[in-house]
Amino acid sequence: MYAIIQTRGRQLKVTPGAVVEIDGTPGESGSPFSFDQVLLIEKDAGDIVAGAPYVANAKVIGVVDGEARGPKLRVFKKKRRKGFRKTRGHRSVFTRVRITEIQS
Repeated sequence: MYAIIQTRGRQLKVTPGAVVEIDGTPGESGSPFSFDQVLLIEKDAGDIVAGAPYVANAKVIGVVDGEARGPKLRVFKKKRRKGFRKTRGHRSVFTRVRITEIQS
């Protein structure tokens, strides 16, 4: 059984027991979290339920495991023959969510 959900502008394929990383910080560690924007559900029998755009009355429920930071990214800009060089960078913060069940 799996589901495809949409969260924060991205689509993720999730299964019960999987740990997914989403952008932002939706809650504290140990708190429940639910995803309401379910695009597709594949059940154990092989039946596929697709939404238009979302599956009605479907939820994916998980528990927040904590938050972490992604790899450090460098952004380097240069204009040739002008002496212009600028270095900036960032590390994205993401939240780990452990999926507990898929309700359809």
